[in-house]
Amino acid sequence: MRYWLMSKYYDNMLRDAEEKCLKDWRKALLQNLSGDILELGSGTGANLDFYPKNLNSLTLTEPNQHMRSKLIAKLDAYQDLPTIMHHWKAESIPAPDDSYDAVVSTLMLCSVKNPQQVLSEIFRVLKHGGKFIFIEHVIATNKPKRLKWQKRIEPFWKIISCGCHLTRDTEKYIKEAGFTIQKISHQSMRGVPGIVRPSIWGEAIKP
Repeated sequence: MRYWLMSKYYDNMLRDAEEKCLKDWRKALLQNLSGDILELGSGTGANLDFYPKNLNSLTLTEPNQHMRSKLIAKLDAYQDLPTIMHHWKAESIPAPDDSYDAVVSTLMLCSVKNPQQVLSEIFRVLKHGGKFIFIEHVIATNKPKRLKWQKRIEPFWKIISCGCHLTRDTEKYIKEAGFTIQKISHQSMRGVPGIVRPSIWGEAIKP
């Protein structure tokens, strides 16, 4: 029931944030990609508007059946994109090493069970020199009061938000996975509750 409710209201919950910042972040990161692209945790398809039309392939993955049904329903409007749909889980990607020119993760690493394992898989399937594109809300490292509230609320937040964590140090995890961060922005995600606002978005490279 929780996952059905999340999929039903997800777009509405993020509508304000999309208009205030997320659409700009998505456009900046996705519009110049090329080659074979893998997007993990595609959700309801919020990134589809921003991919270039001349990609070799765009592999979309979404393990949640309720989110996936909404995503599939949207794909009729994007027939000019070379999409491939899978229900893969990010912790175990059934693709060979060095398969993709870019892997995209937007608002996904907060809710997987093992972000380090996911990043290890992303690193494995990326070609050398390939890009890892990310938008993630993260731990409020530089704001002790907000961090205190994140830690206090997180146990309940995970229940109502289908496993979403508030205190993940995703930038550290990306570096530990072996990536070189090419560009990163630390910004407040406007249009969401304060405990979710600390965010990072940018691009990392597999050396």
